[in-house]
Amino acid sequence: MFKLKNSVAIIFAALCFSGCSQAKKDNAPWKILIKGNTTDGWNIKGGNATYKVEDGVVTGTTVKNTPNTFLTTNEHYGDFILELDYKVDPSMNSGIQIRSNSLPHYQNGRVHGYQVEIDPSKRAWSAGIYDEGRRRWLNPLGDNPEAQKAFQQNEWNHYRIEAIGDTIKTWINNVPASHLIDDKTASGFIGLQVHGIHGKQKEGTTISWKNIKILTEDLNKYSKKSPIKPIITKNNLTIHEKKTKWKMLWDGKTTNGWRGAKLDAFPSKGWEIKNGELTVLSSGGAESAAGGDIVTEELYGDFELSIDFKITSGANSGIKYYVDTNINKGPGSSIGLEYQILDDALHPDAKLGSHEGSRTACSLYDLIEADTKKPMNKIGEWNTAYIISKNNHVEHWLNGSKVLEYNRGSKAFLKLVSESKYAKWPNFGVLEKGQILLQDHGDHVSFKNIKIKSL
Repeated sequence: MFKLKNSVAIIFAALCFSGCSQAKKDNAPWKILIKGNTTDGWNIKGGNATYKVEDGVVTGTTVKNTPNTFLTTNEHYGDFILELDYKVDPSMNSGIQIRSNSLPHYQNGRVHGYQVEIDPSKRAWSAGIYDEGRRRWLNPLGDNPEAQKAFQQNEWNHYRIEAIGDTIKTWINNVPASHLIDDKTASGFIGLQVHGIHGKQKEGTTISWKNIKILTEDLNKYSKKSPIKPIITKNNLTIHEKKTKWKMLWDGKTTNGWRGAKLDAFPSKGWEIKNGELTVLSSGGAESAAGGDIVTEELYGDFELSIDFKITSGANSGIKYYVDTNINKGPGSSIGLEYQILDDALHPDAKLGSHEGSRTACSLYDLIEADTKKPMNKIGEWNTAYIISKNNHVEHWLNGSKVLEYNRGSKAFLKLVSESKYAKWPNFGVLEKGQILLQDHGDHVSFKNIKIKSL
C-alpha cells in the first residue's frame, strides 16, 4: 500500500513539474514604475489628495474641496503597453491617465488627456476611455456587457493598456474592454488619479495600485489582438458633441456641403480628399489661382467652429467666416473675416499687414495680432483652431488657448477696418450671416475634423 501511494505521489509531482516547465514564461522587458516605498520618478499635480507607498503599493486618499489630484510620471511615454492592479473603494471614481499633459497655456496647467476609467458604480464603465479636461467620453462601455461584468468589487482588478500609434486598447481582468482609434495626443505622462470629492461625499476613502509595469520596446511582438470593434473619432462627433448639437461640417469622404467660392460646384482641381483629410495642394503660393477657395453651401450666424489643420514649411492659408461670395467677383480670395493660418518663421506675410503682427498665425487677418505666446505645434503636426462668434463677440483659440477676442461692429473694430486693406469693402465683417471658407493660397495645407454648432 505504501509503495502504491508513494508511486502516485511521484507521478503527480512529475506531472506538476512537467506542466510548470511547459508554462509560457513572460520574458518581455518590463520596466517597474514603482519600487519599494518611494515615488521616485513621480510627482503630484492638480489637487491636494495624498499618496503613500508601502511595499510597492501606492495608496491615494481623498481630501474634500480640492480638484482632481494626479500622481504622474516624470517621464513621458508615447507608444507603450502598461499593466497594473488596483483596488478601489466602492464610493469612489478614479482613473489611469495615459498620454496626458499639464501645460501652462492650457487651463492654467490643468491635467488633460486620455484616462482609462476606474468606475465601481452601477454604470460599470471601468476600462472605458475618457478624455480628461477635453472631449469627455470617447469609448464608454455601454455596448460591452462582458467588460462591465468583469470588474470585481472590493477586490484587486487587473488592467492591460496598449497605446500604439493612433490605437488604444484596454482589458479588465483579461476581458477586452475598449478599442479606440484617435490621434489627438501622441505622448505624455502616466498618472494615478484621486478624484475630487465635495458635499456629502466621504473624505478619507482610498484607492490603491500595485504591480505597475511598462513595456516600450518590441511592442508589435507583445501586442494582443482585440475582438472589439474600434471607435474611430476622426471626422466623427464625440458623445458630448452629439448631445450638445454639434454637427460635422465635412464628412471626411465627399465634397457634400461645399463648393468653390466662385463656382457652382466643388473645384475639379487643386483640392484632394485622401485618408480622411481635405488638402489644398501646392500650386506655387498664389492666392486662389488653382482650385480656388471652397465655401459651405449653408450660411451661419452665431456659431462655434472647430477645425484641425496641418501646415507645411512656409505655407499660407486661412479659415474665413461671415463670407459673402457675391463680394469680390474678381481675382483673389473671397471676402470675409479670417483666422490666419501661416508659417510665421518662413512666410513673409508674418512681417506685413496694416497693423503690426496682424498677419501672423491665428490673427484676425490684417486687423488684430494673435497672442505672440500662442501654442502653435511644429510644422507637420496637427493644430486645432476654434472660433466662437456670439452676439458679435468673437474669439480665436488655438489648441485650447484663447489667442484673441474682439467685438464685430464696435468703434474699435470699425477703426481697424478703416485702416486696413478691407476699407474699400462696404459693411466688411458685420454681416448677420455668412459662409465658412477654407482658403487656397497655393500652399499645401490639410484640414480634418471640421465641426460646427449653431448658437
